[in-house]
Amino acid sequence: MSDRQPKVPTTYEQQLAIMESRGLSIPDREFALHCLEHLNYYRLSAYRFPLAESGNPDRFKSGVQFDTLCALYEFDRKLRQHLSDALKRVEISVRSRLAYVLAHSYGSQALVDTGLFADAARHRETLTRLDEELRRSDEVFVGHFRRHHNLSRPPIWAACEVFSFGLLSRLYANITPAKPRKEIARTYRLFPPTMKSFLEHAAHVRNLCAHHARIWNRRLTVTMELPETQPIAILSSLHPEEDRRIYNTLVLLGHMMDVISPGHTWTHGLVKLIQETPFDVAPEMGFPPDWRERDFWRPCCSALPANSVAPAH
Repeated sequence: MSDRQPKVPTTYEQQLAIMESRGLSIPDREFALHCLEHLNYYRLSAYRFPLAESGNPDRFKSGVQFDTLCALYEFDRKLRQHLSDALKRVEISVRSRLAYVLAHSYGSQALVDTGLFADAARHRETLTRLDEELRRSDEVFVGHFRRHHNLSRPPIWAACEVFSFGLLSRLYANITPAKPRKEIARTYRLFPPTMKSFLEHAAHVRNLCAHHARIWNRRLTVTMELPETQPIAILSSLHPEEDRRIYNTLVLLGHMMDVISPGHTWTHGLVKLIQETPFDVAPEMGFPPDWRERDFWRPCCSALPANSVAPAH
């Protein structure tokens, strides 16, 4: 049994004093105390590492202010929102395409056709999860199909509306016939292995965003297979050397948005968010040094006013 004494809770004033002792400048104490009250010291302090002295994560670089720490937190919060917006669009689109392709090829109850899925145990697990989602759902159509059609599960084009991103990812990965997998992936100008890998990765990122996890400089544990031959428009802008950072995710999401919502402003808004943050966040996100000159980003960067561009690293 450990003889260590339990940690003693600290007051907001004491937490602020710890930050000051580590070299953080706090011009507005009232604002700083308000932030600690509503954000949690340990959540906020996790953003200190890029602002710390080299080799000493508990010592801030000279001149770093509390406002800069909060600006990093605020950037990450807005980035999660921006990611969530695109991920929702992708989720809805892929749900729709998967349901349409399977329904027109294998009928309204394609989900229960065991011959369509490679791993029987995974298929049973998918149906169990689907049934749980249906039981929890307050969607009108669920009760309608049970009452008027005597169906325990609605047809696939209705059932897909309660798919979580994770369930959608597992379902696509388990489809046996090559034709539907290719048809779904072709919609997004991807090959099936890339589509499968992207969906698994996107579900992981979606969960991080949903749980308010730090995302901007995180080393992601679920990586994805990057496309090698298509879509041609983004190949030169990918950065394979940074396969655990969020950079490649952003490029793939921007591509998906191009397919799903032509004329969107998602990528432009992302660049604006990055470049208006008073700290060079791009390196910690896995952006290559020349990212502004790469084909995928150049139109957005050139459209921004010169004074909105943060210094390159």
